[in-house]
Amino acid sequence: MIVALLLLMGAIAGGWFLYGRVSDPFRTMTPLPIPDYLENANSLQGNVYKLDAVIEKQIDASTTGGRLVAVSVEGEVLPVLVPPEFNHLNIDRGQRYYFKNEVVDKGILRAQEVKKA
Repeated sequence: MIVALLLLMGAIAGGWFLYGRVSDPFRTMTPLPIPDYLENANSLQGNVYKLDAVIEKQIDASTTGGRLVAVSVEGEVLPVLVPPEFNHLNIDRGQRYYFKNEVVDKGILRAQEVKKA
């Protein structure tokens, strides 16, 4: 009985670990190097990175320009420009999202893809 219980607990823990790894749609992409981005965002311009972030707040919104949101990543708060093609998403404070971002002019993070976690 104890062996069966240990096997069941091991299977549950393994499933939980694998689910966390497999649920990230951008798991093969390089994560944004936060210290490098904060030190000199322009040096990363033109590169594409993933972010696993929690929405802190919406800073600004426009039907033609998209939304500027503040996201929390690794204890840092970063701005992400979410283009108007994602206006159909209901991005609320406290929700976790996966972003595929390109670092564009002046170090701005512009979302190319957005998936709710």
